[in-house]
Amino acid sequence: MKFNVLTLFPEMFPGPLGFSLCGKALEKKLFEIETVNIRDFAKNKAKTVDDVPFGGGAGMLLRPDILQKSLEFTKRKIKKKNTTIYLSPGGKKLNHQLAKNLIKFDEIIIICGRYEGIDNRFLNYNSIDEISVGDYVLSGGEIASFILIDTCVRLIPNVLGNKKSLSSESFNNNLLEYPQYTQPFKWKEISVPEVLRSGNHQKISDWRLKKSIEKTKKIRPDLFELYLKKKNKEELWIC
Repeated sequence: MKFNVLTLFPEMFPGPLGFSLCGKALEKKLFEIETVNIRDFAKNKAKTVDDVPFGGGAGMLLRPDILQKSLEFTKRKIKKKNTTIYLSPGGKKLNHQLAKNLIKFDEIIIICGRYEGIDNRFLNYNSIDEISVGDYVLSGGEIASFILIDTCVRLIPNVLGNKKSLSSESFNNNLLEYPQYTQPFKWKEISVPEVLRSGNHQKISDWRLKKSIEKTKKIRPDLFELYLKKKNKEELWIC
């Protein structure tokens, strides 16, 4: 899988993606990152890529003509199944299911905005989907792209050493992950739940599911509702 990142700061990559799990996957070429410097497509010597918004207002916007050139340059090199996304606080929120849909593509083009954003005509003309990593504003799309890429890379086959890790992680079944414990058995006078030391795999599995349900219901009632709907549909199908 390849991520083509259109950015004003190519030197920021791979950044944190070059370490730990993602770093190892990058070394093994389980995924690639290629950056395209938007500023290379500027029309003047000053490499200006932005301008003031029509109608007034604070900040500057990235120009559509310059973005279009950088996008077309990138697309000319892609021959496989691909999609283009723009990272924006105004987009649909990134979640586990969206990430699973994204890794079905061979290549993803990620457009990193800066300043106050980009000219909306560019998004409409190219039918580009907007994705948000959360309800907050970042200085630019580069940091958001680290989150998006990391989320997708974890789902690529052979990236995680233990295949069971994905099935038990938070959000996989619309449930948050159950509590985890390790040595020492007793710490600060708090003991690890006895069931986890019982050796009874069915009891452990039941306990973990129960704790996942309790945690999700308390912290993320929206996810809990999705869990119930899915569970009810599965039960109806079995009947």
